[in-house]
Amino acid sequence: MAKKYICKVCGYVHTGDKAPAVCPQCQQTNCFEEEKKKGLDTNSNVYTIIYATVVVVIVAVLLAVISQVLSPRQQANKRLDVQKQILTALNVDYSQADPAALYDQYVTEDEWDGKPVYYAAIDSANYTVLPLKGQGLWGGIWGYIALEDDLNTVYGINFGHESETPGLGGEIVTEKFRSQFFGKHIKDAEGNLRSIAVLKEGKHAEEGQEQVDAWAGATITSTGVNDMLANSLNAYADFLEQVPAAGIEELLNDDEQEE
Repeated sequence: MAKKYICKVCGYVHTGDKAPAVCPQCQQTNCFEEEKKKGLDTNSNVYTIIYATVVVVIVAVLLAVISQVLSPRQQANKRLDVQKQILTALNVDYSQADPAALYDQYVTEDEWDGKPVYYAAIDSANYTVLPLKGQGLWGGIWGYIALEDDLNTVYGINFGHESETPGLGGEIVTEKFRSQFFGKHIKDAEGNLRSIAVLKEGKHAEEGQEQVDAWAGATITSTGVNDMLANSLNAYADFLEQVPAAGIEELLNDDEQEE
């Protein structure tokens, strides 16, 4: 890259790789000095560091602003997804309707001992929906289980997963797998909480415990579903045992009176 040299005597400017020995204008010798660049040298390390720092700060600010702007929409989408999962557990078809409107029509949100509980009234029948959370083969798995008025009989169930293998563990979301649970009971004949076992074909649950078939080729995911059901339902053990003889409807009436 050519440089500029200025004669200190007459101000003559020479452009080239090096300064001439004699100034062609005033004939003075050894009178040139290299022109100093003004401002920051874009080829220097200082410039590189400052430039990189400014870019990082600008990007960070933009990401923070975008996050703040999108946060309400993200929360709304997350809530809508939960509503759809609960409606699916309640066997409510929302494909031709507004799922949020159906959810508001059927479901009442509550909590017990700091944990969420969902009550639903559909076609003169009452149901209770409890959340499920566990671990599959590659990541988290979750779901919602809908119980009939006796808090024992499974009316419906829904599963979701983070990254289970398609065609294997990922099949827990299918109707074929979920429908096995319909009509099963989470308590034994004496009313003790037992959950529902998810076992490979040919294996049998403990006495008094009902079971469904594990998905073939997805042993670890199926075991995760088994453990998720047991652990999640056990977290609500006291709730499931304190239901009055009149059923869940009495609990709903008590909540309305408290309000």
